Amino acid sequence: ELKKQIARYNLKDKVRIVKTGCMGPCQYGPLMLVYPEGILYKELTIADIKEIVEEHFLKGRVVEKFLFKSEITEKVIRKKERLPFFQKQVKIVLKNCGAIDPENIEEYINNGGYEALKKALTELSPLQVIQEIKDSGLRGRGGAGFPTGVKWEFVFKAKSSEKFVICNADEGDPGAFMDRAVLEGDPHTVIEGMSIAAYVVGAKRGYVYVRAEYPLAIERLEIALEQARKRNFLGENILKKDFNFDIELRIGAGAFVCGEETGLIASIEGKRGMPRSRPPFPATCGTL
Repeated sequence: ELKKQIARYNLKDKVRIVKTGCMGPCQYGPLMLVYPEGILYKELTIADIKEIVEEHFLKGRVVEKFLFKSEITEKVIRKKERLPFFQKQVKIVLKNCGAIDPENIEEYINNGGYEALKKALTELSPLQVIQEIKDSGLRGRGGAGFPTGVKWEFVFKAKSSEKFVICNADEGDPGAFMDRAVLEGDPHTVIEGMSIAAYVVGAKRGYVYVRAEYPLAIERLEIALEQARKRNFLGENILKKDFNFDIELRIGAGAFVCGEETGLIASIEGKRGMPRSRPPFPATCGTL
């Protein structure tokens, strides 16, 4: 409908539509963020689009009835960054979500995408990357808070003829959509992170395990993987360095237990997704 109205008023040269991932306040969707003012409209319907185009795009008048309001003062909040929901946030993983087109690798690159991979491959040794990860304080977000740098070091030191990097994008907790939000909003950041991990531990193959209930996440990840291969961020001699790595998408049936790492690994191997006792831990005895 938005495209239709923009065409109707001959605004194609003045208004560019960019589809994005989740902007944050998901419960108020559909959302529309209008730049350069940064006006955020909420809970829009098809019937609302014509009014926004006529009033805002043509006449420059913000349509206040579609804006957020302060729950305390009832005052209208026009800009996204002034919402209490956003004011104290410092986004890292989600910094691009809702801001770029997840199906356009150029937008990711223009926002600093793949610079970290370039730095790792051209300036740092695997041990130096591990130390940077340790110094950052990065930890697992699954509950245990295990230091990521320590886990990478375990895999780096493990003796094996072949190593793998597995991205666990399977979340079974009711109402949990963290993995989905990242894959739908910024799939290239997942690819870049996996590639850096692969460089550090010496892996040539990777898997992203995602449940079938996330068709949009799967679609956007497949697009991103193909784009990354075409731009030599995946494949052989990545960025003209002696580093080969590619990622395969594995789609799960949605079993809750496959969110646990050993159950997930069993599913990737084509077995019944059942956890196994540990040790040995996946860092030293993983898939295949």
